[in-house]
Amino acid sequence: MKPVAKPVSDWRLRSLTPDEEDLWSLVARSVRPLRPLPAARKAPHLTIDAGTTAAVRDPARATKKVAAPEPKVAARPPRPASPPALSPIMRKEKQKLARGHDMIDARIDLHGMTQTEAHAALRSLLQRCQADGAKFVLVITGKGLPNEPFGGRGVLRRQVPQWLALPEFRRYVAGFDVAHAGHGGEGALYVRVRKAKMAR
Repeated sequence: MKPVAKPVSDWRLRSLTPDEEDLWSLVARSVRPLRPLPAARKAPHLTIDAGTTAAVRDPARATKKVAAPEPKVAARPPRPASPPALSPIMRKEKQKLARGHDMIDARIDLHGMTQTEAHAALRSLLQRCQADGAKFVLVITGKGLPNEPFGGRGVLRRQVPQWLALPEFRRYVAGFDVAHAGHGGEGALYVRVRKAKMAR
């Protein structure tokens, strides 16, 4: 019979004998490396500040924080100037208008108009009168009837003075007052038109 060969793994995994261990120790102590191993390079110190994405690689500056830029606040637009205040029409001016010494440059009769129609017509007239250099306008609202329900023509008598005091009308109106009886009395208004160069 042929002798059975031992598996390769048997002689590769066996333990060294004491003589072999002594021999290996002598050989290992006599071995010298050809050149020294390079020193392990340290990774650069890297810090990132919360307020910026820039990295500080210098260790001496690692503790110094970079200030975050202040957010830019948009400048608020200037508030538009309010229209000039109204000034009342003086008694002498009303007397001159009533006697015809001062001319009424234009007149408008709001009878039969709705509030929307009257508002638009009055604003358009005053705008044109200011552009033409007119000084006085007669606005006829009507007195309304004592028993007239709210919402009838008498409402314009109450609404028109309120409109003339609004900023959109003060651009064109310098002042207003109840007209003389000859021009309609409580059912009409004298309106002084603001000069164009003073309108804002």
